[in-house]
Amino acid sequence: MNAVDNVFAQGKVLLVNKPLTWTSFNVVSKIRYLSKTKKVGHAGTLDPLATGLLIVCTGKFTKKINEYMAQEKEYTGTITLGAITPTYDLESEPTDFKDIGHLTGQQLYEATKVFTGDILQTPPIHSAIKQGGKRVYEMARKGQEVKLEPRPVTIKEFELTGIDLPRVHFRVVCTTGTYIRSLANDFGAHLGVGGYLSALCRTRIGNFHVADAQTIEELEISIPGERAAQQP
Repeated sequence: MNAVDNVFAQGKVLLVNKPLTWTSFNVVSKIRYLSKTKKVGHAGTLDPLATGLLIVCTGKFTKKINEYMAQEKEYTGTITLGAITPTYDLESEPTDFKDIGHLTGQQLYEATKVFTGDILQTPPIHSAIKQGGKRVYEMARKGQEVKLEPRPVTIKEFELTGIDLPRVHFRVVCTTGTYIRSLANDFGAHLGVGGYLSALCRTRIGNFHVADAQTIEELEISIPGERAAQQP
């Protein structure tokens, strides 16, 4: 280990505002390249079509990843009602369109109560969960049957922040392991019209906020600068 690499090898926690279409692994690879440090990991996957806070740890601080992953999370986003998708988001095409003209604001607000508190939630079959040593999304893409059991999660807050049908804007505070895509799908199913997640931003993990996170462009400047400052 040379002096240049020492600061990141010893351990850093980086708050990243993940851009749209980037995978969480893309972000880790970018930071690994910029920091010249092999040991880099993230604390909780964000789907490619999600944006927002991604905690990335380097060096010895990768031991803290599980601690960060276990913390409470907050999201904002949009559910589009009146159709469903196989992936529960816009990674696949909407189908099974239904009329939503009868829905009222009161019905929407009442539906949030059904999904607030301790609930059982079935993860999407298009997810990175492993079953028999394989990622279930790989099995689903091949047309193989995937059966996932419901899991206990806690939705501490499910607030509607705007209604612009067919779009419903929301804020959710939840425990780790919660799939917001599943929440969108289940919300639409409860209303009898279907629904899918059309936008998502993770705004908080524990006491870490997206407002304090750096963009990829900012990291491209700050990380090499920090490395250079370590040179003797």
